[in-house]
Amino acid sequence: MTHSIDIIIELGKINSLEAADDIFKSAMDQEHYSRLSKIKNQDVLLRIANAIVLCKPDSVYINTGSDSDKAFIRQLSLDKKEESTLAMDKHTIHFDLAQEQGRIVDRTYYIADSDEHISSLANRMDRNQGLTDVKTNLTGIMKGKIMVVGFYMRGPVGSPVSNPALEITSSAYVGHSAEMLYRNSYEAFDKEVDALGHFFTNFHSEGQNRPEDLPDARVFMDRKFLTTYSFKCTYAGNTLLLKKGNHRFAVDKAVYQNRGNELSEHMFITGINGPGNRTTWFAGAAPSGCGKTTTAMAGNVFVGDDLAQMWIAKDGSIRSVNPECGIFGIVEDVNWEGDPLLMKILREPGHEVIWSNVLIDENKIPHWVGNNENHPDKGFNFQGEWDREKTDDNGQNIPLSHPNSRCTIMSQSLANYSNEAENPEGVETRVFTYSGRDADTMPPVWVAPDSDRGVIIGACIVSAATATEVGATGIKRAPWANAPFIPGALGDYMDAQFQFFGSDKIAADKKPIMAGLNYFLTHKARGGDSGALLGEKKDVKAWLAWLERYAHNEMEFISTPIGNLPKYEDLKILFKEIINKDYPKDLYDKQFSLYLDNILKRVELQQEAYSKEDGIPEKLFEILAVQKEALLTLRKAHGSVVAPDKLIA
Repeated sequence: MTHSIDIIIELGKINSLEAADDIFKSAMDQEHYSRLSKIKNQDVLLRIANAIVLCKPDSVYINTGSDSDKAFIRQLSLDKKEESTLAMDKHTIHFDLAQEQGRIVDRTYYIADSDEHISSLANRMDRNQGLTDVKTNLTGIMKGKIMVVGFYMRGPVGSPVSNPALEITSSAYVGHSAEMLYRNSYEAFDKEVDALGHFFTNFHSEGQNRPEDLPDARVFMDRKFLTTYSFKCTYAGNTLLLKKGNHRFAVDKAVYQNRGNELSEHMFITGINGPGNRTTWFAGAAPSGCGKTTTAMAGNVFVGDDLAQMWIAKDGSIRSVNPECGIFGIVEDVNWEGDPLLMKILREPGHEVIWSNVLIDENKIPHWVGNNENHPDKGFNFQGEWDREKTDDNGQNIPLSHPNSRCTIMSQSLANYSNEAENPEGVETRVFTYSGRDADTMPPVWVAPDSDRGVIIGACIVSAATATEVGATGIKRAPWANAPFIPGALGDYMDAQFQFFGSDKIAADKKPIMAGLNYFLTHKARGGDSGALLGEKKDVKAWLAWLERYAHNEMEFISTPIGNLPKYEDLKILFKEIINKDYPKDLYDKQFSLYLDNILKRVELQQEAYSKEDGIPEKLFEILAVQKEALLTLRKAHGSVVAPDKLIA
């Protein structure tokens, strides 16, 4: 076993509270020194002190989360021109570097010792090299700047699966975003750290925000010391380390410290109303840019759109909380027809919004692709001055807004926001969905007959690459929509999934319903000549309503090798009842016919890919083999395309 160096302590050389106190007195005025004096945890204080020594800020601002602190940080971002005001009150715009419009996955690393296993889907860096890079790039990086220190909870205060997190940054935009997306828990921080026995630490400096710096930008995650480092970045996905950086640590905690009892997932949490005024809670995974926020907003009551911490409670139920209290959501294709609740926040006064990478017109009004509104002929967007004839270096027209344009809002702004979001006991979660951006293979909804096969649905997500990752193209596997955030072996993570959802601690009447969702099927994939969707965005409300009733044993179904499918008559009623829409039989047949050649290729893709991974539970291969054999038998009996009517016993 190699000796692990805690990089920030090694570089700062501050190892005692006395030495830390000297640093605080020299770096802070009396007001902020007094604020920090309320934090007693030695490890927390040492990390702050060493960050000051390494980064050498001109001053340190201790953010208590008060209204005046929030106002100061927001104004600081405006003064530094990290954000600019817009026409609507409380709306601001932030532009990332034109070359950094998503997660820089090629420059994101796990700092690891030689004996440490890192996911095959991630980059690793030797700890000594990480030490050198952090020293070279972070030493003195905050000279002339204010270091903002914030104390947050990733989840409701008092929840057994929440995670305390320390945010240390020179970016007021990052500090402003953190205040909207996470719970500032300055007053409760010591108590929560003591109760939970850990905290995450995040260091970030935006550098000089120059394009020439971006090749040297890095995001480091040190699993052993629960610490992230980020420098020379602007995009929130690379700088707001409380989000996906800390999510990785939460995944580790679930897999390696509490396996079978806890999960940390890339999932929305939303409630669907059913008959008799009941609400059934859903959690659902989808890769970024694949409709997760839209699906979350399709619920009647909202808890979260991106991340979920879940555990098996003493009453035998699966409970979920949202680590966040806000939304950092993609705005492309957000419009009044498909996303009315979100549009009310974006287009009507009274709500705070941070926009990023949309077009701003001469009247300081934001515009974006897919909002179905009239667009201006010119403005300013993610690459500078823009007009309709603007082209890139390859002669391609530059779009109105970047595909990864975002809005940052607080969850409480939503009309369907649920106060259960702040319940430390979480919401009882019955239905789990898994989806990608699948144009040609799977039907809109199907349900696993048991939890093991439900885990397989999650393991086998396939999606078109989206704009959330710089340089990503084509079709790729996206296991559980969580693969970029799984630090360790996929086999360990998969075993944790099997153990959790198959746990005998889950009560018989609270067993999870695990389903696949796909609303990206195209006409072309089902015999047409159009690349348009085979259906509408709002149809997801019908799929979710069917699952809600399925969870309460109120729906009949068709058994197939891929899982249980809805019957036409049930969907016809739900489409009319839920979204007041006719649902013709020929559309049902196109959407729910099994295109066996495509499905078999998908199964074989998964078999081949997972065979290259070490430690994958044999259960996956057994289930896929049985599924493949059943699909081959079905194809032999009915041909390559099987209508659902042929599958009714």
